[in-house]
Amino acid sequence: MLQKKSLLLFFVAALLVGCNSSSSSPQAESSDAVQLVDNGVQHFGEKIDESGVMSLDDMLSKVSMGETGSMKIKTKAEVEAVCQVKGCWMTLKKPDGNTMRVTFKDYGFFMPKDIVGKTVIIEGEAKVDTTTVDDLRHYAEDEGLPREEIEKITEPEVDVTFIADGVILKNQ
Repeated sequence: MLQKKSLLLFFVAALLVGCNSSSSSPQAESSDAVQLVDNGVQHFGEKIDESGVMSLDDMLSKVSMGETGSMKIKTKAEVEAVCQVKGCWMTLKKPDGNTMRVTFKDYGFFMPKDIVGKTVIIEGEAKVDTTTVDDLRHYAEDEGLPREEIEKITEPEVDVTFIADGVILKNQ
């Protein structure tokens, strides 16, 4: 009986492990969420198209000046960083030199870890949100930053965040 309980606890713990579990593959974890199409363009999550893409600068202005809550948006930008543990988030370069964090709807798909510098089109919900110190430190760990840098994070961050329903990874 004790052996069955231990086995059950092990499986529950394995299910609860999220972004902190490592993967040896640089490709996305969920093959159902990745589709190759013409010219090597990859789709992750919901399949989206390139119509109606708003510049990142225009999107940031619209969301920052908009009402509270989120807005459904499609935009395009260059990838600055990707979670090196699992590909469960990425940051995009903003025109002011800072970055915007993108996570993926319901943890339903992940991005390859080797796409820094590539262009993506994302569609989903953008909003101004506060990221806690604990979350910022977690992201810094995922990015592989040194302990000294992680410990310098002492204030929450208020910025535009994005939850992507779908992503197009451009082959450049």
